[in-house]
Amino acid sequence: MSISSEHKPLGKQVTGSLHTLSPIVELNVGGEMYTTTLSTLKKHPGSKLAEMFTGQPKLRTDSEGRFFIDRPGTYFKYILEYLRSNQVPTQCVQDVYKEALFYDIEPLIKQLENSPQIFGELVARKQFLARVPNYSENIELMIRIARAEAVASRRSSVIVCVVRTEEDAARCQDALNSLDMDKKSVVKFGPWKAAPSISDLLDCIQMDVEAKGYKISFQPHVAEKGFRFKSQDFFYKFLFTWW
Repeated sequence: MSISSEHKPLGKQVTGSLHTLSPIVELNVGGEMYTTTLSTLKKHPGSKLAEMFTGQPKLRTDSEGRFFIDRPGTYFKYILEYLRSNQVPTQCVQDVYKEALFYDIEPLIKQLENSPQIFGELVARKQFLARVPNYSENIELMIRIARAEAVASRRSSVIVCVVRTEEDAARCQDALNSLDMDKKSVVKFGPWKAAPSISDLLDCIQMDVEAKGYKISFQPHVAEKGFRFKSQDFFYKFLFTWW
């Protein structure tokens, strides 16, 4: 009997923390304050967001007692609007998509993936780049070369060789052999089996380097006198501007 009475207060304390959370919830998401209902946050039971508020809340609180989520608060308003009214955002779609993935809100993820912005990136562009051998590694190589040549300079350049077919790759190698330069500093992209053209790939390279914060432009590489092939057939100069 004495054992049972000793455990009753503890049982009430646990039950209270699990089941008496206010139906109105105040949130601090990355410094942005929101007020919503518990039912809104738990609208999709399989989501990570719902899990945060199921049972005993798995979150810290700030100095005012608001539940704190360490994510970008700016985009949480779009997440909340979707939970309240099923409205799929048309602004900041790429950033909201990242947050939907974090909170694991599956219906929103699927609807965003059908939007032109996400569909174009995931299904079209990313699928194309997946067919370009070593694409990501070559982007990083370009940046390393450009940074190595940037000492005491406003600009540095990287020569890129772009070939779409195996035949062009062989011709490009012949052209490289006649170049009066360090061949290790030439970054080669391709070949690939997909519809996009060389100009499409060049645009992708510029887009992805700029996404890393660099200021970059490109133009056909003008070869030295006596070069065996027209330079614009394969070679492009990417110019990094540092200041």
